[in-house]
Amino acid sequence: MDPSNNQLIHEFSNYLIHERNYSPLTIDAYIEDIQHFVDFLEETGDAKILKVDLTDARIYLSRLSDEQYNRSSISRKISSLRAFYQYLLNHAFIEENPFSYLHLKKTSLRLPNFFYDEEIELLFEAASGTKPLDYRNKALLEVLYGTGIRVSECQNLKLQDIDLELGVMLVLGKGNRERYVPFGEYAKIAMEEYIEHCRSVLMKKYNKEHDFLFISQYGDHISVSGIQYALNQLIKSTSLTSSIHPHKLRHSFATHLLDNGADMRTVQELLGHKSLSSTQIYTHVTKDHLLKDYNQFHPRA
Repeated sequence: MDPSNNQLIHEFSNYLIHERNYSPLTIDAYIEDIQHFVDFLEETGDAKILKVDLTDARIYLSRLSDEQYNRSSISRKISSLRAFYQYLLNHAFIEENPFSYLHLKKTSLRLPNFFYDEEIELLFEAASGTKPLDYRNKALLEVLYGTGIRVSECQNLKLQDIDLELGVMLVLGKGNRERYVPFGEYAKIAMEEYIEHCRSVLMKKYNKEHDFLFISQYGDHISVSGIQYALNQLIKSTSLTSSIHPHKLRHSFATHLLDNGADMRTVQELLGHKSLSSTQIYTHVTKDHLLKDYNQFHPRA
């Protein structure tokens, strides 16, 4: 007797947890995509996962297009299902992966959005206050821009992960992969001042005890949305009209390193990218460099 859909999905979930070491958020996204496909199967006929063939996969792709999912969402759903059925194939539940032959047309690559040097300076000026949360916001800005770590990695930093003397932090990245990331004098000073004038003060005031580096206004472990809110408050106090999100600081970190001559392999290591292809998107040049080269080399500049 064939295993049920729920059994297969549960086994795949355990595989992602114990063998691939994926984060809970990533696993939830995989399961959500698979469940969406199962709902489609139940609507259109035989709902058994193991009986799906290439025709079913193509009809599902067509359904996603008809329902006006954007291309990135469709790509993610197909990728999740391809991984799920590859798992079933590897464990001899099926003889062929119906999603192996299903590919979307490649789209043009969007350049990452980043801050220019002048904009970064304005952000740091906005963060230079003397209230407890001003110290925290400045430390957040220095760490995110000064190390290029992801917002989830920043949120989960603990005091014992930071070596202020050596200027390195231990970061837990995607797939539970650990890496050491260096930080400079600015980030060091900002974290020291934050710990003394904000974290210690608020933790004592609200009688909190935990090891997480960054805290909320009440001394609790700060959330990702809390970091986003803090950054939004910063940009509102500047003359900048652009939006801000933590990943934009990560993009800026990588862009500014490469623009100033850093090796791509080094940037790959600092960002925690598993493959170099993920880092290659940052090989674009800034408008400043474009104008400089244009003025230098074009005869009618």
